[in-house]
Amino acid sequence: MIRNRNAVLALLTGLNLLNYIDRMVLAAVLKPMSTELDLSHTQAGFLATAFLLGYFLTSPFFGAAADRGRRGWLIAIGVATWSLATAATGLCHGYWTLLAARIVVGVGEASYATIAPTIIDDITPAESKSRALAIFYLALPVGSAMGYVLGGQILAHWGWRAAFYIAGGPGLLLALTCFLIAEPARKLREAKGNLIEGLRTLAKIPLFRRAVLGYCSYTAALGAFALWAPSFLAERFTRELGGDLLDPRLLLDSATARASTYFGIVTIVAGALGTWLGGWWSDTAQKRGPVITAETAWNAPANGLGINALLRVCSIGMLVAAPLSAIAFLMPSPWLFFGFAFVAEIGLFLSTSPVNAIGLRAVPPEMRASAMAAMIFAIHLLGDLWSPFLLGILNDWLGSTIAMMTLPITFALSAYTWWPRAREAS
Repeated sequence: MIRNRNAVLALLTGLNLLNYIDRMVLAAVLKPMSTELDLSHTQAGFLATAFLLGYFLTSPFFGAAADRGRRGWLIAIGVATWSLATAATGLCHGYWTLLAARIVVGVGEASYATIAPTIIDDITPAESKSRALAIFYLALPVGSAMGYVLGGQILAHWGWRAAFYIAGGPGLLLALTCFLIAEPARKLREAKGNLIEGLRTLAKIPLFRRAVLGYCSYTAALGAFALWAPSFLAERFTRELGGDLLDPRLLLDSATARASTYFGIVTIVAGALGTWLGGWWSDTAQKRGPVITAETAWNAPANGLGINALLRVCSIGMLVAAPLSAIAFLMPSPWLFFGFAFVAEIGLFLSTSPVNAIGLRAVPPEMRASAMAAMIFAIHLLGDLWSPFLLGILNDWLGSTIAMMTLPITFALSAYTWWPRAREAS
């Protein structure tokens, strides 16, 4: 059995890395896949919606199950499911089978994303929880970026289908290791409680509600940005990124591969820096306020003040990201775009650790898995379930530059929502 705290954190972080690689490889190959299968921007955008339908519809059920029993087997099944479905995506030759495969990827990832953070929270001392979650959520920018880079490079050498085959394989090998995690002792929720009652309880907690509402607008913009950024770059800067190829299709494929690779590199560095900085800043902010220990009640004023400090970190990150992302979309060259996007992404990923820490700290301990599930359910239902699809429609109607300018506005909305209100901390 795996009992060492650092070993468990390393394993779960590694699996989370594969989670985001498998999720984002679609964006890296979206343009050539759409060309071969004759998909419109609207149809391509709905592929992300299909993934999220599987993801958010099943997450509350995984959360409820995890709050009442063992979590290792749920994680293992989730990892195996998303890995098989990712590989199956490369076998698809029609739009409906493609949609079905992406839905199943979402179901598998819902199990993992709901449950893994609760194990990390259980094994980590109170004074370093934000940093532990920052390590775990480094997988979001780094894994997403690796999905872009690996997808772009595999696309350039073996085609878009091979990207899904290669991305899906490692998860199948690692799924069984989840059974070896020695789960820490915890208070289990009574089985008589039902899912709807649990969600109603969580919705009545002001700090949790504010965190989730801000997260919804953040996720809407980030989800659409993540899917469409490589295609936006390839379409707008085809010649600058594509090289000297004469065949229009080969030129676009080359531009897409390079756009995915460069965007991935920017996201790896900026995302890792922003996520680490957000975790460090969050823990530092906690030390300046009332002392929080493992015995501090979840609804104590001291805990509320600590949560407000985390909300402030999230909001400041969005105040940086909103204007800089708007400037990036107006830049006349891809290199200027990458420069402004780099700083904007640092701001975007500042919130990764603190917002998830709030989801765990603002609720009763026995409801943490349900809280993570409720957060996942809400941010996708009200966030990126529809945003990639809607941005695809705007691309078809208005063109890519005007469509992309809706994203900074949504980032600004999340900054306003996250800004802490003192009355909710008492």
